[in-house]
Amino acid sequence: MTERKPVYSLSISGRLTLELHSLNNEGTEGNQTMTRIVTLVDPEGNIHKVNAISGDMFKHIQAEHFYLLARERGLPLCAGCQTFRSDRILGDNEFIKWTQKHPDSKVIDELLKKCCLDDAEGVLIAPQREQPSGEGERRERRQGRSIPRKSVAEFGWVVGLPNKVRTESYFHVRYAKERGGTGEEAQAQPIFHRPASSGIYAAVATFELARIGFNDISQTYPISEEERLRRYQAFLESVLYTFVEPNGAMRGTQNPHIVAFEGVVTVSHAVLPAPTISPLAEDYREQVQRVAQALDPAGQHLRVYPFTNMADFAATMRQILETTRPYRLFGEGG
Repeated sequence: MTERKPVYSLSISGRLTLELHSLNNEGTEGNQTMTRIVTLVDPEGNIHKVNAISGDMFKHIQAEHFYLLARERGLPLCAGCQTFRSDRILGDNEFIKWTQKHPDSKVIDELLKKCCLDDAEGVLIAPQREQPSGEGERRERRQGRSIPRKSVAEFGWVVGLPNKVRTESYFHVRYAKERGGTGEEAQAQPIFHRPASSGIYAAVATFELARIGFNDISQTYPISEEERLRRYQAFLESVLYTFVEPNGAMRGTQNPHIVAFEGVVTVSHAVLPAPTISPLAEDYREQVQRVAQALDPAGQHLRVYPFTNMADFAATMRQILETTRPYRLFGEGG
């Protein structure tokens, strides 16, 4: 069996074509759902207002896919993450009590052993403590000490290319049981205006895979290499699923049409950043190739995988998943 090659980091730069989606909105004004809009400035200084999907949304999509894979494969999850709570390990009361009696380094060690989701997706351990006041006075809640665990995943905004994305508003009504109803029944037919966006979107993401299972305080790995490999494989698979099935708002009736996905996957096999260039630039793929060559002139430690469609992307990610393992900081031996 061929030895797996270590991966320090992996990045994705690509253009994703989505038709008729409403994955990420800002709320409502009256009966109008407001789509999320951001401002871009092009190289000539022109300002563009474009539809966008937040990095928070894509991070949540990836974390949910990872959670489902973790449950299916028996990876460790804390009490909070077993039900996919938004506060993660803060929902594990026994662990939070335990943290008050131990130093930060040991807390992170225990967190890494206890939960793969907190390990990969990050969490801020900042429990609230009740401070007793005088007799008959109300208790005050004060912030306990904060211990951060930085996420392995970094997602940028998925933003529409200027002049290549459009949002329309569509009429929607929830009908009453009987047509032409009167009184309360007629009033139970609220009218909505829902957005649907179509266009080409720029996506960038970076994943620090060497940090899976790594304690940033003690600079050690408290979990085994076998466990790190299991988490690494589930994590990469969740990244693939994120682009194949981008969950979000209004998918029940506005499941997006994924028409195209093209770009580059960059993989670093040593302590080098896997470069990204925003797909807002027309020559982003060529720039990624040139940056990789400048960082690694011998071509031994950086590999750039171009892809032209979703099938190519899926095949590339599957190949990386099956032939690599997470890099071990301070222990690779060259």
